[in-house]
Amino acid sequence: MTLALLVLAIVSLALALLPAAVTAANLTILRTPEPPLRSDGLVSILIPARNEAAVIEGTVRAALASAGIAVEVLVGDDHSTDATAAIVAGLARSDPRLRLVSVPALPEGWTGKNHACTVLAGEARGGYLLFLDADVTLAPNGAAALATSAGASGAHLVSGVPRQVMESLGERLTVPMIDFLLIGYLPFGLMRALPTPSLGAACGQMILIERAAYAATGGHGAIRTSLHDGVRLPRLFRERGLRTDLVAGHALAACRMYRSFAQSWAGFSKNAHEGMATPRALPIWTALLFGGHVLPWLILVLALGLGADGAALVAAGACLVSLATRAAITLVVAEPPATILLHPATVCTALAIQWNVLLRPGRAGKGVWKGRSYPAGGTGPQQKPG
Repeated sequence: MTLALLVLAIVSLALALLPAAVTAANLTILRTPEPPLRSDGLVSILIPARNEAAVIEGTVRAALASAGIAVEVLVGDDHSTDATAAIVAGLARSDPRLRLVSVPALPEGWTGKNHACTVLAGEARGGYLLFLDADVTLAPNGAAALATSAGASGAHLVSGVPRQVMESLGERLTVPMIDFLLIGYLPFGLMRALPTPSLGAACGQMILIERAAYAATGGHGAIRTSLHDGVRLPRLFRERGLRTDLVAGHALAACRMYRSFAQSWAGFSKNAHEGMATPRALPIWTALLFGGHVLPWLILVLALGLGADGAALVAAGACLVSLATRAAITLVVAEPPATILLHPATVCTALAIQWNVLLRPGRAGKGVWKGRSYPAGGTGPQQKPG
């Protein structure tokens, strides 16, 4: 029993060291792009909005406050039933750079965000298209920095994760996994060196795309059934031989995705099938995440109870490596430090969401979002009243 526990502890340490090594390498090359004093050209900031009256004014005002490059701001009102359109129309009367675009009825076989983004792109005039979620507050230099990064690196698509604002416990148990998975498990050096589609990644909250490349690939129209543009768009671009990149986005924008645990659960569930929740991927991710970040704690408790000092020492080392990795990521991306000690519970919550979607496709696999319901995989919408 003691020997088996020691072997298991060594395995857990190895699984904890993997993201630690990837994180160490990534943090040496992950940088916030610095914009010049002034960039030429025009960036079209495109914001799809459906029932976003609570946040849309702040989002639009922040986008209009962009400095360092000329911008236009287009808000796509996607059949909102609240005051979203009226708020944007009011703001547009005092700033000609802002336009309200009425999104046509959702066609069969499209998801709402992809359709709205396609409509907005068709109305845009800029050489770069910056797609923002309606709850993202752009920093004054955000648009210029992303455009400068794209020009300097030759990337046709550049994305970054905005600083994630988390106030409730439910948010703090779910949202931190975005940065942790990207920085801890995606080797940025290989992503930049190899054209492999599986190495492509983006954050759907903030994606800047070269206009010509968007037209050449079909953009959101080419992934019209998808609920996870952060995965599908960069992979589409790489399949077409185009470059994608990730930069540090925490100083370029901020976002509060959700307001509660229930919203977080629903939000992360709706696109799980296009992420981890597949029969092939999820067992691997479970071994990596549970084995490296939860199992060490279980082994430590058991080993201490059995007096297995060797296993306890190795397990304690794995616990420290896991927390140190999470702490490094948390501090770099400016997330709440209080979430660090929640890390094992955060991993368990993420895996619970993914397994729930995979094992209960009839219920958990249907995403209900903004008054529309989508079957597993996002293969078409069903309207709900209101």
